[in-house]
Amino acid sequence: MEGTFYSIIPALLMLVLVLLTKRVLLSLGAGIVVGALFIHDFAIIYSLTEIWNVFYGIFVTSGQLNIGNFQLLGFLLLLGMLTAFLTASGGSRAFGDWMIKRVKTRTSAQVMTGVLGLIIFIDDYFNSLAVGQIARPLTDRHKISRAKLAYFIDSTSAPVTVISPVSSWGAYIIGIIGGLLAANEITDLQPLETFIKMIPMNFYALAALLLVFMVAYFRMDIGPMRKHEERAVEEGLLLNPDSEQVPGDLGDAFDPHSNGKIYHLLVPIGVLIVATVAAMVVTGMMTSGTEITLLSIFANTNVNLSLFIGGLASVLSALVFHWLQTKPKPGLWKISIEGIKTMMPAIYILLLAWMIGSIMGTLETGEYLSRIVNDASISPSLLPFLFFTIAGIMALATGTSWGTFGIMLPIAAEVASITDMTMLLPSLAAVLAGSVFGDHCTPISDTTILSSTGAGSNHIDHVLTQLPYAIIAAISAAVGYLVIGFTGLVSIALLASLIIIIAAGLFIHFMETTKQ
Repeated sequence: MEGTFYSIIPALLMLVLVLLTKRVLLSLGAGIVVGALFIHDFAIIYSLTEIWNVFYGIFVTSGQLNIGNFQLLGFLLLLGMLTAFLTASGGSRAFGDWMIKRVKTRTSAQVMTGVLGLIIFIDDYFNSLAVGQIARPLTDRHKISRAKLAYFIDSTSAPVTVISPVSSWGAYIIGIIGGLLAANEITDLQPLETFIKMIPMNFYALAALLLVFMVAYFRMDIGPMRKHEERAVEEGLLLNPDSEQVPGDLGDAFDPHSNGKIYHLLVPIGVLIVATVAAMVVTGMMTSGTEITLLSIFANTNVNLSLFIGGLASVLSALVFHWLQTKPKPGLWKISIEGIKTMMPAIYILLLAWMIGSIMGTLETGEYLSRIVNDASISPSLLPFLFFTIAGIMALATGTSWGTFGIMLPIAAEVASITDMTMLLPSLAAVLAGSVFGDHCTPISDTTILSSTGAGSNHIDHVLTQLPYAIIAAISAAVGYLVIGFTGLVSIALLASLIIIIAAGLFIHFMETTKQ
């Protein structure tokens, strides 16, 4: 069943179950089991062995420990401990009190969250978790639901990093582009030049970023988001009371210290940012060889190790403040355990997401979807639209933007260079855009999981509330790719895409206003 239509059935089953049951662990587990059965033609023993091997492979690969995965999981545990220390010290409460005097409206709080997402563009993982830690005290005080906070985080993290050349995503993409240009003997373009020229063609990323600020300013609460926001404003419930345990939710584990200061929050967060970025630069320089440039640093940096180092440094700084505070204060051990417990739901989801990603790889789901593109006889004018659509479906099914980049960018380059070279850059940009769109729609994406973790939101609540906004941005992007395919004019296509977003936003705002 590898590389056939059957290879997409486990992914479809998982997505349907998520929508019907809203139980992400059950849905992921079902997808893993069905995928394993397909791989081994429903032989039970071999299928169970496959499931164990996939789980074991998360931690051990080719007889060696998978240090990167351990580092990321360790960072999540450290993040839980950090959140607990920031809460116990009273730093989060003090920051909220300080910000609420300066950021006086819900609109301002939402806009500031979007701005934070734009500023922290180095890495999507780091963006998701850092913005959540900084913005959550402010959004909580203004009764902004955790689901909306997760949307702001997710819809700024990947879109801003995918169009930033100085980021882990940008460096990775530029590296792929360099190989594609050489393989297709394209000498009139350089990798960085190509990436920069593709930025205004990444219609989905630009539309998603614009939509974030329109949602913040015009209160565009549509679909499931409306219920979360109404509950937050009217009842003060930032979380859906019917949701399962959420990452970062400390509940009533302990009372915050009454003498908390703003620096109890800002200093550990500052240490997290500085230590992580410094570690990214150092690890990138160590593996860049003799020619060290800004791009080579971010292309070769060890993100997981850097996150772990930054997390450890920030927890140690928060620990120092804990010891310096006067009594009464919660015990060190209790704070650490409660913080770790809050991260377990995110870790369970991440482990299962990695497993089903591996299953999808064995079933060759991505290869099957890519062959559809290669085998189709289509007009060159439709290439950008088609690559956007296929990349979106592939990222949705496999849960990986980077994996979709690796599979679809070479195909897009080859097809465009053979059929119509003027469609090369639009097609490559469409792959990037579609990959981010699929990433926003799937519950098994790392960034989707970490966005809900950073916001302290229930994971499925985040997926379902973000989906309508992702679809709006995708429709505008799809129109843009049709326009650029038939006209070849980037400015007209970008304008058409953004006009649709603005028109949709104003229409929704008008409808919301007339209901009130």
